[in-house]
Amino acid sequence: MNRFFGIVEGLVSELEATQNESIEAAAGLISESILSGGILQSFGCGHSYGSAIEITARAGGLIPSKCLRDPAYGAYEHIEGVGTHFLKKAEIAPEDVVVVISNSGRNPMPIEIALGAQERGAKVIAVTSVSASSLLSSKHSSGKRLYEIADVVLDNRTPEGDAAVRLEGMSSPICGVSSISAAILLQCTMCRACELMLGRGFEPPVYMSQNLDGGREFNEKLTAKYFSRIYHI
Repeated sequence: MNRFFGIVEGLVSELEATQNESIEAAAGLISESILSGGILQSFGCGHSYGSAIEITARAGGLIPSKCLRDPAYGAYEHIEGVGTHFLKKAEIAPEDVVVVISNSGRNPMPIEIALGAQERGAKVIAVTSVSASSLLSSKHSSGKRLYEIADVVLDNRTPEGDAAVRLEGMSSPICGVSSISAAILLQCTMCRACELMLGRGFEPPVYMSQNLDGGREFNEKLTAKYFSRIYHI
């Protein structure tokens, strides 16, 4: 068997064994936000952008959601002030929840997104590697890393440097796993959030695949309620 299968299976087992309490807390924040008229927002620099779009604007995902897209795709995430400037064009309301994904949790831009969201009254969920981040110093003047700021932390349990496979003859490991663990943690959170909303007598508004007959019409009908909030930064 390809060794990567075993690594992923072990990671999934570790997430299940250690992250249920955090998943429950994150799901509670999201369900309360949607029930209160808020929306779910997500942000990730560079490769973490892939995790940010995992829970926004996709089939099976919440319609009241949007991704805060960094136009530079992380090119300036290490420069302090970029995140603060970016947020000047972002609408974040007190009833919203903002998910910030950063494996290292040390760079200024995601830290500033988290701090800025909290300043506006929103709750912040971080997806990061606590063990790896704790070994690193913050590049932000606050001295804080992302896991030290967030209201809830989903620990992706990935190794320092993210790559998880070491091959003989190679000086550096290969095969990053943070995207896999982030997707699992976030989808587990979304599943639980929807269960909580249903338990309150509210059917969560989610996208139907537009590849299914009637999907586009279904989505357009539900999207109208949230149109003013989800189609701009």
